[in-house]
Amino acid sequence: MIANVITGLFGLPAPAGLTVDYLVVAGGAGGSRGIATGYAGAGGGAGGLRCTVTATGGGGSLESALSLSLATNYTVTIGAGGAGATADNTNSSAGIASTFSTITSTGGGLASANPNNGGNGGSGGGSQATGGSGTANQGFAGGSRIGGSVPGGGGGAGAVGQSTPTGTGNGGAGVSTSITGSSTSYAGGGGAGYYNGTIPETGGSATDGGGAGGNASVGANGTANTGGGGGGGSISTVTQFSGGNGGAGVVILRYPDSKTITIGAGLTGTESAASGGYKRATITAGTGNVSWA
Repeated sequence: MIANVITGLFGLPAPAGLTVDYLVVAGGAGGSRGIATGYAGAGGGAGGLRCTVTATGGGGSLESALSLSLATNYTVTIGAGGAGATADNTNSSAGIASTFSTITSTGGGLASANPNNGGNGGSGGGSQATGGSGTANQGFAGGSRIGGSVPGGGGGAGAVGQSTPTGTGNGGAGVSTSITGSSTSYAGGGGAGYYNGTIPETGGSATDGGGAGGNASVGANGTANTGGGGGGGSISTVTQFSGGNGGAGVVILRYPDSKTITIGAGLTGTESAASGGYKRATITAGTGNVSWA
């Protein structure tokens, strides 16, 4: 507004701008621990996913690219993954939100211990009771324990966490986007733990970052910089195992190849070479500012 007034009064040129596409993925939640009363651990919810290219989370319509100004700072924050539960009858930790400018993706919902409900989040946490809710246009709900001793898998950006009477508690699938120039999947939910080593519960898929449930072991961690949920810990007749940690989020920015980004102090990231008319910046950790020239 101020720039437009100055332009009108003094005939100065308005600040140059650019259009930026984005993928903003929050941190995934940790998985919960198998507990001594006979329940395997639930899967953590994936971090919320918002994207302007190919697909976005929660089955929603594509987000709109941002019109930004050159030589102007815009804040980026990469959300950390939540810790898996290590003690009996305790919930895991939720994931942390990621942001770019005005865009915020919500951290994944925590995985619960019986009889608590899963946490609400970008994608909902799996539960040994009732799964948590996802956030519209970011992710889906976590699975619930319907029967037996296996709880629900964590919700993913592309599908709900599974929960069936036969004990299947796979994590919800993530979402694939080609913002980097090739199709890559993000934000799969964590799988529930195995019960006595007999029922396999996987993460959202082999490639979208969700951690698999433990099998006489701790749950697998969500993959770093995918926002995947951590897998639930398993339970055997004598031992309970901890849940896996959620994966940190990521921010990927796509912009015309005539522009160059400055990734400020406090952020870890890289800019790609020009390809297909674009450059891409991938930011994997920290909080700070970015700007373009």
